[in-house]
Amino acid sequence: MRETKHTAGQVYADSKLAKDLYVLRQLVVKDFKLKYRRSVLGIAWSVLNPLFMMVVQSLVFTYIFRHSIENYPLYLIIGNVTFSFMSEATKSSLRSITGSASLLKKIRIDRIVFPIQKVLFALVNYAFSLVAVALVMIVFRVVPSWQIIFFPIILLMLTVFCIGLAMALSAAVVFFRDVIHLWGVVITAWMYFTPIFWDFDTLVGGNAPAAIIAIVKANPMNCFVTCMRDIMLWQQVPSMKTMALCLIWAVVMLLFGLWVFRKNEHKFILYI
Repeated sequence: MRETKHTAGQVYADSKLAKDLYVLRQLVVKDFKLKYRRSVLGIAWSVLNPLFMMVVQSLVFTYIFRHSIENYPLYLIIGNVTFSFMSEATKSSLRSITGSASLLKKIRIDRIVFPIQKVLFALVNYAFSLVAVALVMIVFRVVPSWQIIFFPIILLMLTVFCIGLAMALSAAVVFFRDVIHLWGVVITAWMYFTPIFWDFDTLVGGNAPAAIIAIVKANPMNCFVTCMRDIMLWQQVPSMKTMALCLIWAVVMLLFGLWVFRKNEHKFILYI
């Protein structure tokens, strides 16, 4: 009898997981089609946008602020696309629960699917933006070396970090809509505290206040961006310390996001 109950429970769990995965896949496909609907260039914008941003920012920061970073356009675009992945994933996840109110009221599905779907969609866009990075690498004759094997590891940790953050934010928005507006300010400040346009050595050498240096060091995106540049630009293995920090941030944020989401999800239906 116990074995029969266990088997029935396992079958139910498997069928529920299969249903959640199916819905997750369909939502990603739907968002992808909606984003590029009636666009002449369509998916090409995922490649062109980071290229255009790189050209404009390179002109500004190279000739006006006179950066001396080697292969600066490549340095810039790697930082941009890495940060943009996190930015897009979290911004789109803000309304992932409130925007799916009609669907949540009609079918039984694990609510956690919705913020995860937004992160996976941002991951798809990030994959296309890597084409732009590859083009710039070709221009600067930077050939990937064996260190590229660390790329999927860092990307996985960044994705996990984004999923945790997305879950926490999507849950917060259900109860406090002001989070949507506040997050735009946070992302802007976060971008400037991340070495995208500048490098950490310049900050330290410029006699920056100790508090600012401490904030940058503690910035999780600093760890992820540094690892991506080590792999794709400097062609070196990221330091164990930096990779350990990436792992710690990914695990901590995932656990925090899960805790916030699961603790409050039973009240979502009352507020959406």
